[in-house]
Amino acid sequence: MEQNKIISLPDPRLRQKSEKVREITPEILQIIDNLTKVALEWEDSRPHEISAAIAAPQIGQPYRIIIVRSDLEDKNMRDFTALINPEIIKLEGKITKDYEGCLSVPGIYGKVARPDKARIKALDINGNKIRFKVDGFLSRVIQHETDHTNGVVFIDHIKDDKDAFFELDEKGELQPLDYEKHIKNNRILWD
Repeated sequence: MEQNKIISLPDPRLRQKSEKVREITPEILQIIDNLTKVALEWEDSRPHEISAAIAAPQIGQPYRIIIVRSDLEDKNMRDFTALINPEIIKLEGKITKDYEGCLSVPGIYGKVARPDKARIKALDINGNKIRFKVDGFLSRVIQHETDHTNGVVFIDHIKDDKDAFFELDEKGELQPLDYEKHIKNNRILWD
């Protein structure tokens, strides 16, 4: 089923701004369910990685929906929280650089600078308005996924810094990526 498949760059759907969800319908709830299944299937196929979150555009659904793992530290906890129409109200705190990966940019990781605190508003799966503050890794994850709903991918933040790209080795350790081979010669990632 197409909606249960992760799409990757250079798929143009990853570069489109997503539609706001106007009503929580069975279709929207099914998309959330599909996101969870896809995230866990991806994770189950990789021994060294955790699926922290995923956005609807990553499975070809043009809606402002993201799901975030409820416990980012424990791979055995497989629950996710859905955020519908997530919006970053304010970014604050210090700017920190940390590693990010993306299900839609397979095999490439990058050191991305982001503010370490954010204020978020969204709807929950019942259509209730929620507002909350996040910091640290959770802030980074929500910023990354909200970017997806705006047609932005993490590599866009670092595309001119060849030393910011990495890949996993067979032991699950990040190693510098051969920028010339994987990135510079593949300009289609930024189209």
